[in-house]
Amino acid sequence: MSTRSRRGGGGGIVGAIRTDLARLHGAWMELVFPRQRGRGHSVMGKWKPETLPQKIGYYGWATVGVLGLLVLYPLTVIGLATRYYAAKLDSTRTRLGIVGVTGVAILAWGALTVSAYLRLPFDAFVAVAAASSAGVVAAALAAASAKFGGRFTTVLLAYPFAMTAIFLPPVVAALVTPSLEPYVLDPSYDFAVWILDNVLFVGDLNSLLRENFTLEGGAYAAMWLGMSFPLGWFLGVLVALANLVRPSEQN
Repeated sequence: MSTRSRRGGGGGIVGAIRTDLARLHGAWMELVFPRQRGRGHSVMGKWKPETLPQKIGYYGWATVGVLGLLVLYPLTVIGLATRYYAAKLDSTRTRLGIVGVTGVAILAWGALTVSAYLRLPFDAFVAVAAASSAGVVAAALAAASAKFGGRFTTVLLAYPFAMTAIFLPPVVAALVTPSLEPYVLDPSYDFAVWILDNVLFVGDLNSLLRENFTLEGGAYAAMWLGMSFPLGWFLGVLVALANLVRPSEQN
């Protein structure tokens, strides 16, 4: 049996989790106390409390940090997964370039728009055409923001536009192809009901939306277009958190 195997959790997933938690907690402690993060091999060493008030403040702050990690670390894991798949998409964007990404989007959305023109009433076709245009623009803007922007621009623009380019195609396809409705539109409706009942109940906003809007046809595309931005910002923040905990090779 190897030395690493006998150490019981010194490496692998357990070791990675321990390292992540230590970095997060060290960053939390360093918000208030000096020399807390990554001081294991430092000449000065890690700062320790000496007086009773210092100890109360130090260990109280540490306890709050531990409780916060119970919520924060699962989000960090989501951020790491998001960063992995975002890197895959960015690799594709790099190979195709902005013009290539835009061209692929035009071909895909154009085919859906033509299908909608041939199979749907004119009002529904207009809704699909509008969603298709938004999808093409979103794909181009996501590629441009990722290429020319920094981290802040990537979180602010690239992630939301990428979410739009990802979410709109299946919704538009379901509007054109009735056989896809149970797999796309029905879950979208259930998700909208959940959002209204559990998130938008503040200020009776859900009642206002129910009275003035009906979720049918192009409204599904509008719903996911609206959801793309907060979801993109949320995932972008999680990726930034993952970069803080476990920097990628590009950082």
